[in-house]
Amino acid sequence: MKIRYFDHAATTPVDEKVLKAMLPYFTCEYGNASSLYTIGRQSKKAIDEARKKVASAIGARQHEIYFTSCGSESDNLAIKGVAYSYKEKGKHIITSKIEHPAVLNSCKTLERQGFEVTYLDVDEKGFVSIEQLINSIKSTTILISIMFANNEIGTIQPIEKIGNIAKQKGILFHTDSVQAIGNVKIDVNRLHIDLLSMSAHKFYGPKGVGALYVKEGVEFEKIQDGGHQERDKRAGTENVAEIVGLGEAIAEIYQNYEKYNRKLIELRDYYISEVQKRIPNTKLNGDTKERLPGNANISFPKINAQELLLELDEKGICASAGSACSSGEASPSHVLTAIGLSPDIARGSLRVTFGKDNTKEDVDYLINSLEEIIQQN
Repeated sequence: MKIRYFDHAATTPVDEKVLKAMLPYFTCEYGNASSLYTIGRQSKKAIDEARKKVASAIGARQHEIYFTSCGSESDNLAIKGVAYSYKEKGKHIITSKIEHPAVLNSCKTLERQGFEVTYLDVDEKGFVSIEQLINSIKSTTILISIMFANNEIGTIQPIEKIGNIAKQKGILFHTDSVQAIGNVKIDVNRLHIDLLSMSAHKFYGPKGVGALYVKEGVEFEKIQDGGHQERDKRAGTENVAEIVGLGEAIAEIYQNYEKYNRKLIELRDYYISEVQKRIPNTKLNGDTKERLPGNANISFPKINAQELLLELDEKGICASAGSACSSGEASPSHVLTAIGLSPDIARGSLRVTFGKDNTKEDVDYLINSLEEIIQQN
């Protein structure tokens, strides 16, 4: 049975060019980048080249990029690192209710350590309130952390407005851009972003490697003890092959940005239109315009998305539910309840995220399968 994959927000397959670039660093180019002999220096050079590619993709400078193990580590390092470094100035942080758990749980950890966190509401489309953000700022506010684009509903936040507010108030601004990289053009200087997190496996790179951009002059404490790698900010022997993969992946995705995203938008809009036409009483979650090119999150009435996923899986279709399993019970997604969906509607939400290898034929198969399953239920 052919597998049709529609869960690119969860992970993407490694691009062939990316894999080819990585392979030598598993075999002949195996040197430790901290070693002084030739093969060690070659690994160090490969890391520097990858750092240059990441910086170029987001308008940063090479020395402002730090490599990590994933987006979650990058979020932790940004939020906790800034909090610990600036705690004498203040202990107040602002974030939103629809952030990734890496951000929310980092904030909860800081709350247990005496920090104060304001969690901004979002409207029915998933946008944070700029007015509430401004009204939440205090003299003790040291950091604003708002995700660039939501992983569940695809809503793209008004990042430039938020960055401007943070800059005017002298507050650092971090954005979790794990979903945005490759899908949105980002210039950290124009958007007034001070810290930015990313993860390679969301844009056809390998799992297990991420990066954190930190603007020059921004202080942050390391949260991991060990050696002096990454300019003494992230201890541990560098994962050279995967760092090379991240660099190659981000360069490749932005080199083909226009063509890639045009295709995703066409597939996304066709899917949404056909589902709404053929399956009654569906609800599109998120904004219709300011959303990720390949994201379509739709609620189906009187449907349990977990059960729907199993039936789709039997047809070779991979997608994602808008609810997560917790302690053996399906609890509604915190994102979907934050935008005002009832628990029942939230549990019936299906997230479909398209990728570069999907075809219109694949999408037709998905739509036909959904229509057939829902009619039977």
